[in-house]
Amino acid sequence: MRVLNQTNILGFTLVTLMSSALWADDGSPVGLWQNIDDASGKPRALIRITESEGVLKGKIEKVFPNPNEEQNPKCEKCEGSDKDAPVVGLTILNGLRKNGDEYSGGQILDPDNGKVYSSTVHLSDDGKKLSVRGYIGLPVLGRSQSWLRQN
Repeated sequence: MRVLNQTNILGFTLVTLMSSALWADDGSPVGLWQNIDDASGKPRALIRITESEGVLKGKIEKVFPNPNEEQNPKCEKCEGSDKDAPVVGLTILNGLRKNGDEYSGGQILDPDNGKVYSSTVHLSDDGKKLSVRGYIGLPVLGRSQSWLRQN
């Protein structure tokens, strides 16, 4: 009976470790991320990044407005089909493809000003942080944010 219990514990431990590895691919930006405002240092939103046919896309799932801000903000300064769309549910990141150790060739939308920028992203801190850069023209002419992986 004692051997059976040790076998069960070992089996359970292995299954748990293997299933955790399957669900948490820290080598990919796919997953849920919290973006941190580069000016205030406070969380702004949760963004879900998905991948389809090698292309990344990021959609806002939740926002963290200040008490004095609109609690259900809309993209008032956006153009086209995003004009006045709710920020929650808005696709803000798209078109990124793996290029070496980063993802590039995509665009990012800033819902605060409605502008679309070229974008690159790369993972750091063993996949726990995502550096997101938006820029016009050259990558050195832009700004970066750190996004934190959420479990």
